[in-house]
Amino acid sequence: MSPSLAHACDTAIVGAGAAGLATAIFTRRLNPARAVRLLDGAKKPGAKILVSGGSRCNVTNASVTDGDFWGGKRSIVRRVLRAFPVPDTIAFFAELGVRLHEEADGKLFPDSNRARDVLDALLRAADASGVDLRADHRVLDISRAGERFRITTSRGEHDADAVVLATGGLSLPKTGSDGAGFEIARRLGHSITPTTPGLAPLLLSKDDDLHGQLSGVSHDVELTLWVDGGAASRIRGALLWTHFGISGPAALDMSRHWLRATLEEHDARLTASFCPGLTFDDLERRWTSLAAERPKASVQSALATLVPASAAAALLRRLRIDAATALAHFPREQRRRLVQEVRQQIGRAHV
Repeated sequence: MSPSLAHACDTAIVGAGAAGLATAIFTRRLNPARAVRLLDGAKKPGAKILVSGGSRCNVTNASVTDGDFWGGKRSIVRRVLRAFPVPDTIAFFAELGVRLHEEADGKLFPDSNRARDVLDALLRAADASGVDLRADHRVLDISRAGERFRITTSRGEHDADAVVLATGGLSLPKTGSDGAGFEIARRLGHSITPTTPGLAPLLLSKDDDLHGQLSGVSHDVELTLWVDGGAASRIRGALLWTHFGISGPAALDMSRHWLRATLEEHDARLTASFCPGLTFDDLERRWTSLAAERPKASVQSALATLVPASAAAALLRRLRIDAATALAHFPREQRRRLVQEVRQQIGRAHV
Protein backbone atom coordinates (compact mmCIF):
# COMPACT_ATOMS: atom_id res chain seq x y z
CA MET A 1 0.00 0.00 0.00
CA SER A 2 1.36 3.43 -0.92
CA PRO A 3 2.04 5.98 1.86
CA SER A 4 -0.72 8.24 0.50
CA LEU A 5 -3.31 5.48 0.73
CA ALA A 6 -2.06 4.41 4.15
CA HIS A 7 -2.73 7.93 5.45
CA ALA A 8 -6.05 8.48 3.68
CA CYS A 9 -9.47 8.65 5.31
CA ASP A 10 -12.96 9.81 4.50
CA THR A 11 -13.31 12.34 7.33
CA ALA A 12 -10.53 13.91 9.36
CA ILE A 13 -11.45 15.68 12.60
CA VAL A 14 -8.91 18.07 14.08
CA GLY A 15 -9.09 18.26 17.87
CA ALA A 16 -10.03 15.45 20.26
CA GLY A 17 -11.82 17.52 22.86
CA ALA A 18 -15.50 17.13 23.69
CA ALA A 19 -16.67 18.46 20.30
CA GLY A 20 -14.18 16.42 18.30
CA LEU A 21 -14.85 13.18 20.16
CA ALA A 22 -18.62 13.59 19.85
CA THR A 23 -18.35 14.43 16.14
CA ALA A 24 -16.23 11.35 15.53
CA ILE A 25 -18.59 9.07 17.47
CA PHE A 26 -21.74 10.29 15.74
CA THR A 27 -20.13 10.28 12.29
CA ARG A 28 -19.15 6.63 12.66
CA ARG A 29 -22.55 5.70 14.11
CA LEU A 30 -24.32 7.40 11.21
CA ASN A 31 -22.14 5.67 8.60
CA PRO A 32 -19.93 2.81 9.89
CA ALA A 33 -18.42 2.45 6.42
CA ARG A 34 -16.90 5.92 6.63
CA ALA A 35 -13.28 5.99 7.79
CA VAL A 36 -12.96 8.65 10.51
CA ARG A 37 -9.58 9.84 11.75
CA LEU A 38 -9.33 12.02 14.87
CA LEU A 39 -6.11 14.04 15.11
CA ASP A 40 -4.96 15.73 18.33
CA GLY A 41 -1.72 17.46 19.24
CA ALA A 42 -1.67 16.26 22.85
CA LYS A 43 -0.22 12.94 23.92
CA LYS A 44 -3.29 12.53 26.13
CA PRO A 45 -6.38 14.18 24.59
CA GLY A 46 -9.20 15.79 26.56
CA ALA A 47 -7.28 18.06 28.93
CA LYS A 48 -9.96 20.78 28.82
CA ILE A 49 -12.66 18.26 29.73
CA LEU A 50 -10.67 17.35 32.83
CA VAL A 51 -10.53 20.93 34.12
CA SER A 52 -14.11 21.87 33.25
CA GLY A 53 -16.61 22.49 36.02
CA GLY A 54 -13.89 22.53 38.66
CA SER A 55 -12.74 19.05 37.48
CA ARG A 56 -16.33 17.77 37.84
CA CYS A 57 -17.42 18.57 34.25
CA ASN A 58 -20.68 20.49 33.87
CA VAL A 59 -21.89 18.33 30.95
CA THR A 60 -24.95 20.42 30.07
CA ASN A 61 -27.91 22.21 31.66
CA ALA A 62 -31.46 21.08 32.31
CA SER A 63 -32.66 23.86 30.02
CA VAL A 64 -30.65 24.99 27.00
CA THR A 65 -31.94 27.47 24.41
CA ASP A 66 -30.43 29.47 21.57
CA GLY A 67 -30.55 32.47 23.92
CA ASP A 68 -27.78 30.86 25.99
CA PHE A 69 -25.30 31.17 23.12
CA TRP A 70 -23.49 34.28 21.96
CA GLY A 71 -21.39 35.20 18.97
CA GLY A 72 -23.16 33.27 16.21
CA LYS A 73 -26.43 33.14 14.36
CA ARG A 74 -29.23 32.09 16.71
CA SER A 75 -30.97 30.23 13.86
CA ILE A 76 -28.01 27.86 13.48
CA VAL A 77 -27.86 27.18 17.21
CA ARG A 78 -31.63 26.61 17.26
CA ARG A 79 -31.37 23.94 14.56
CA VAL A 80 -28.57 22.15 16.43
CA LEU A 81 -30.53 22.13 19.69
CA ARG A 82 -33.64 20.84 17.95
CA ALA A 83 -31.61 18.01 16.41
CA PHE A 84 -29.96 17.07 19.71
CA PRO A 85 -31.99 18.38 22.68
CA VAL A 86 -31.08 18.00 26.34
CA PRO A 87 -32.99 14.70 26.88
CA ASP A 88 -30.98 13.17 24.03
CA THR A 89 -27.75 14.41 25.59
CA ILE A 90 -28.69 12.85 28.93
CA ALA A 91 -29.62 9.57 27.20
CA PHE A 92 -26.36 9.57 25.22
CA PHE A 93 -24.23 9.83 28.34
CA ALA A 94 -26.38 7.30 30.20
CA GLU A 95 -25.73 4.89 27.32
CA LEU A 96 -22.00 5.51 27.83
CA GLY A 97 -22.36 4.67 31.52
CA VAL A 98 -22.30 8.27 32.78
CA ARG A 99 -25.49 9.22 34.60
CA LEU A 100 -26.09 12.87 35.34
CA HIS A 101 -27.70 14.72 38.23
CA GLU A 102 -29.02 18.28 38.42
CA GLU A 103 -27.58 20.94 40.72
CA ALA A 104 -28.16 24.66 41.33
CA ASP A 105 -29.15 26.72 38.28
CA GLY A 106 -29.97 23.55 36.36
CA LYS A 107 -26.37 22.42 35.86
CA LEU A 108 -25.97 18.71 35.09
CA PHE A 109 -22.92 16.91 36.48
CA PRO A 110 -21.91 13.24 36.38
CA ASP A 111 -23.09 11.31 39.46
CA SER A 112 -19.45 10.48 40.22
CA ASN A 113 -18.54 14.21 40.16
CA ARG A 114 -15.45 13.25 38.14
CA ALA A 115 -14.59 14.84 34.80
CA ARG A 116 -12.26 11.91 34.21
CA ASP A 117 -15.27 9.58 33.96
CA VAL A 118 -16.79 11.75 31.22
CA LEU A 119 -13.55 11.77 29.22
CA ASP A 120 -12.96 8.04 29.63
CA ALA A 121 -16.53 7.29 28.50
CA LEU A 122 -16.10 9.40 25.35
CA LEU A 123 -12.76 7.77 24.57
CA ARG A 124 -14.26 4.29 25.02
CA ALA A 125 -17.20 5.18 22.79
CA ALA A 126 -14.87 6.53 20.10
CA ASP A 127 -12.83 3.35 20.18
CA ALA A 128 -15.94 1.13 20.14
CA SER A 129 -17.28 3.09 17.16
CA GLY A 130 -14.12 2.43 15.18
CA VAL A 131 -12.68 5.95 15.31
CA ASP A 132 -8.98 6.08 14.39
CA LEU A 133 -7.61 8.34 17.15
CA ARG A 134 -4.11 9.69 16.51
CA ALA A 135 -2.77 11.45 19.61
CA ASP A 136 0.45 13.50 19.49
CA HIS A 137 -0.37 14.49 15.90
CA ARG A 138 -0.46 18.28 15.95
CA VAL A 139 -2.01 19.64 12.78
CA LEU A 140 0.26 22.29 11.29
CA ASP A 141 -1.59 23.08 8.07
CA ILE A 142 -4.48 22.01 5.85
CA SER A 143 -4.55 22.68 2.13
CA ARG A 144 -6.56 21.67 -0.90
CA ALA A 145 -5.17 18.72 -2.90
CA GLY A 146 -7.45 18.42 -5.89
CA GLU A 147 -10.86 17.27 -4.63
CA ARG A 148 -9.43 16.29 -1.25
CA PHE A 149 -7.66 17.94 1.67
CA ARG A 150 -3.99 17.49 2.54
CA ILE A 151 -3.42 17.63 6.30
CA THR A 152 0.13 18.25 7.47
CA THR A 153 0.85 17.10 11.02
CA SER A 154 3.88 16.92 13.25
CA ARG A 155 4.08 13.23 12.34
CA GLY A 156 3.35 13.18 8.63
CA GLU A 157 0.64 13.97 6.11
CA HIS A 158 -2.93 12.71 5.81
CA ASP A 159 -5.50 13.00 3.04
CA ALA A 160 -9.23 13.31 3.63
CA ASP A 161 -12.41 13.90 1.65
CA ALA A 162 -13.79 16.14 4.42
CA VAL A 163 -12.27 17.97 7.39
CA VAL A 164 -13.92 19.09 10.63
CA LEU A 165 -12.12 21.73 12.70
CA ALA A 166 -12.87 21.17 16.40
CA THR A 167 -9.83 22.96 17.77
CA GLY A 168 -11.52 25.25 20.28
CA GLY A 169 -10.81 28.95 20.59
CA LEU A 170 -8.13 30.78 22.56
CA SER A 171 -9.40 30.02 26.04
CA LEU A 172 -6.72 27.67 27.38
CA PRO A 173 -3.60 27.34 25.19
CA LYS A 174 -1.96 24.67 27.35
CA THR A 175 -4.87 22.32 26.54
CA GLY A 176 -4.55 22.94 22.79
CA SER A 177 -7.06 25.81 22.51
CA ASP A 178 -4.42 28.21 21.24
CA GLY A 179 -6.12 29.72 18.18
CA ALA A 180 -4.32 27.59 15.59
CA GLY A 181 -7.65 26.44 14.17
CA PHE A 182 -8.60 30.04 13.36
CA GLU A 183 -5.47 30.49 11.25
CA ILE A 184 -6.07 27.22 9.41
CA ALA A 185 -9.67 28.24 8.67
CA ARG A 186 -8.51 31.66 7.49
CA ARG A 187 -5.97 30.12 5.11
CA LEU A 188 -8.74 27.93 3.69
CA GLY A 189 -10.73 31.05 2.82
CA HIS A 190 -13.10 31.38 5.76
CA SER A 191 -13.82 34.78 7.30
CA ILE A 192 -12.99 34.97 11.01
CA THR A 193 -14.76 37.28 13.41
CA PRO A 194 -12.19 38.99 15.68
CA THR A 195 -12.21 37.16 19.01
CA THR A 196 -12.59 38.47 22.54
CA PRO A 197 -12.46 36.63 25.87
CA GLY A 198 -15.85 35.13 26.65
CA LEU A 199 -15.64 34.59 30.42
CA ALA A 200 -13.17 37.04 31.91
CA PRO A 201 -13.06 39.05 35.16
CA LEU A 202 -13.26 42.80 34.59
CA LEU A 203 -10.73 45.27 35.96
CA LEU A 204 -12.02 48.55 37.37
CA SER A 205 -10.28 51.88 37.71
CA LYS A 206 -7.93 52.26 40.65
CA ASP A 207 -9.33 55.78 41.11
CA ASP A 208 -12.51 54.29 42.60
CA ASP A 209 -11.73 52.07 45.59
CA LEU A 210 -15.25 50.69 46.08
CA HIS A 211 -14.19 47.30 44.75
CA GLY A 212 -11.16 47.32 47.05
CA GLN A 213 -13.37 47.95 50.09
CA LEU A 214 -15.73 45.15 49.06
CA SER A 215 -13.10 42.61 48.00
CA GLY A 216 -14.42 39.11 48.76
CA VAL A 217 -18.08 40.19 49.01
CA SER A 218 -20.56 38.36 46.77
CA HIS A 219 -24.20 39.28 46.15
CA ASP A 220 -26.84 39.31 43.42
CA VAL A 221 -26.89 42.22 41.00
CA GLU A 222 -28.26 43.18 37.63
CA LEU A 223 -25.50 44.40 35.33
CA THR A 224 -26.44 46.64 32.43
CA LEU A 225 -24.16 47.41 29.52
CA TRP A 226 -24.85 50.77 27.94
CA VAL A 227 -23.58 51.14 24.37
CA ASP A 228 -23.74 54.53 22.67
CA GLY A 229 -26.29 55.66 25.24
CA GLY A 230 -28.67 52.69 24.99
CA ALA A 231 -29.07 49.57 27.13
CA ALA A 232 -27.53 46.78 25.02
CA SER A 233 -27.36 43.85 27.47
CA ARG A 234 -28.70 43.03 30.92
CA ILE A 235 -27.46 40.11 32.99
CA ARG A 236 -28.66 39.16 36.44
CA GLY A 237 -26.70 36.92 38.80
CA ALA A 238 -24.05 36.72 41.49
CA LEU A 239 -21.24 39.27 41.40
CA LEU A 240 -17.98 38.89 43.31
CA TRP A 241 -16.01 42.01 44.19
CA THR A 242 -12.24 41.59 44.01
CA HIS A 243 -9.25 43.77 44.80
CA PHE A 244 -8.89 44.47 41.05
CA GLY A 245 -12.54 44.79 40.00
CA ILE A 246 -15.44 42.36 39.57
CA SER A 247 -15.81 38.65 38.88
CA GLY A 248 -18.44 35.99 39.53
CA PRO A 249 -21.06 34.63 37.09
CA ALA A 250 -22.70 37.97 36.24
CA ALA A 251 -19.42 39.74 35.47
CA LEU A 252 -17.99 36.77 33.57
CA ASP A 253 -21.11 36.50 31.41
CA MET A 254 -21.11 40.26 30.78
CA SER A 255 -17.42 40.37 29.81
CA ARG A 256 -17.99 39.16 26.24
CA HIS A 257 -20.52 41.95 25.59
CA TRP A 258 -18.33 44.61 27.17
CA LEU A 259 -15.26 43.48 25.24
CA ARG A 260 -17.14 43.24 21.95
CA ALA A 261 -18.44 46.79 22.40
CA THR A 262 -14.98 48.15 23.17
CA LEU A 263 -13.39 46.16 20.33
CA GLU A 264 -15.83 47.82 17.95
CA GLU A 265 -14.93 51.20 19.53
CA HIS A 266 -18.37 52.02 20.88
CA ASP A 267 -18.91 54.32 23.84
CA ALA A 268 -19.58 51.74 26.56
CA ARG A 269 -20.24 51.92 30.28
CA LEU A 270 -21.42 49.43 32.84
CA THR A 271 -23.91 49.90 35.69
CA ALA A 272 -24.95 47.57 38.46
CA SER A 273 -28.21 47.52 40.35
CA PHE A 274 -27.58 46.19 43.86
CA CYS A 275 -31.32 45.45 44.05
CA PRO A 276 -32.06 43.57 40.84
CA GLY A 277 -35.60 43.84 39.59
CA LEU A 278 -36.36 47.03 41.53
CA THR A 279 -36.72 50.40 39.80
CA PHE A 280 -35.78 53.77 41.25
CA ASP A 281 -39.43 54.33 42.21
CA ASP A 282 -39.63 50.86 43.79
CA LEU A 283 -36.65 51.66 46.00
CA GLU A 284 -38.02 55.09 46.87
CA ARG A 285 -41.26 53.47 48.08
CA ARG A 286 -39.25 50.88 50.02
CA TRP A 287 -37.34 53.61 51.86
CA THR A 288 -40.53 55.52 52.61
CA SER A 289 -42.10 52.36 53.99
CA LEU A 290 -39.04 51.57 56.14
CA ALA A 291 -39.04 55.11 57.55
CA ALA A 292 -42.71 54.76 58.51
CA GLU A 293 -42.23 51.33 60.09
CA ARG A 294 -38.86 51.96 61.81
CA PRO A 295 -38.32 55.73 62.15
CA LYS A 296 -35.57 55.30 64.76
CA ALA A 297 -33.58 52.79 62.70
CA SER A 298 -30.28 54.03 61.30
CA VAL A 299 -29.74 54.53 57.60
CA GLN A 300 -27.00 51.88 57.64
CA SER A 301 -29.15 49.21 59.29
CA ALA A 302 -31.98 49.94 56.86
CA LEU A 303 -29.65 49.79 53.86
CA ALA A 304 -28.26 46.50 55.15
CA THR A 305 -31.72 44.96 54.61
CA LEU A 306 -31.27 45.61 50.90
CA VAL A 307 -27.55 44.94 50.32
CA PRO A 308 -24.76 43.17 52.24
CA ALA A 309 -23.75 45.05 55.40
CA SER A 310 -20.22 45.71 54.12
CA ALA A 311 -21.65 47.12 50.88
CA ALA A 312 -24.03 49.33 52.87
CA ALA A 313 -21.14 50.78 54.89
CA ALA A 314 -19.01 51.33 51.77
CA LEU A 315 -21.79 53.05 49.83
CA LEU A 316 -22.54 55.43 52.71
CA ARG A 317 -18.85 56.30 53.08
CA ARG A 318 -18.66 56.94 49.35
CA LEU A 319 -21.58 59.38 49.51
CA ARG A 320 -20.39 60.92 52.79
CA ILE A 321 -23.73 60.13 54.45
CA ASP A 322 -23.77 59.73 58.23
CA ALA A 323 -24.52 56.03 58.73
CA ALA A 324 -26.06 56.69 62.15
CA THR A 325 -28.73 59.07 60.85
CA ALA A 326 -32.21 57.91 61.87
CA LEU A 327 -34.61 57.23 59.02
CA ALA A 328 -37.02 59.81 60.43
CA HIS A 329 -34.35 62.50 59.90
CA PHE A 330 -32.91 61.22 56.62
CA PRO A 331 -33.07 64.15 54.15
CA ARG A 332 -34.94 63.46 50.91
CA GLU A 333 -32.03 64.66 48.76
CA GLN A 334 -29.60 62.26 50.46
CA ARG A 335 -32.12 59.44 50.24
CA ARG A 336 -32.52 59.92 46.50
CA ARG A 337 -28.75 60.05 46.02
CA LEU A 338 -28.45 56.78 47.94
CA VAL A 339 -31.20 55.13 45.91
CA GLN A 340 -29.39 56.16 42.73
CA GLU A 341 -26.12 54.81 44.13
CA VAL A 342 -27.71 51.45 44.91
CA ARG A 343 -28.32 51.35 41.18
CA GLN A 344 -24.80 52.70 40.87
CA GLN A 345 -22.53 53.10 37.91
CA ILE A 346 -19.47 50.89 37.87
CA GLY A 347 -18.06 52.83 34.94
CA ARG A 348 -15.40 51.75 32.49
CA ALA A 349 -13.76 48.37 32.72
CA HIS A 350 -11.12 46.35 30.92
CA VAL A 351 -9.70 42.85 30.99
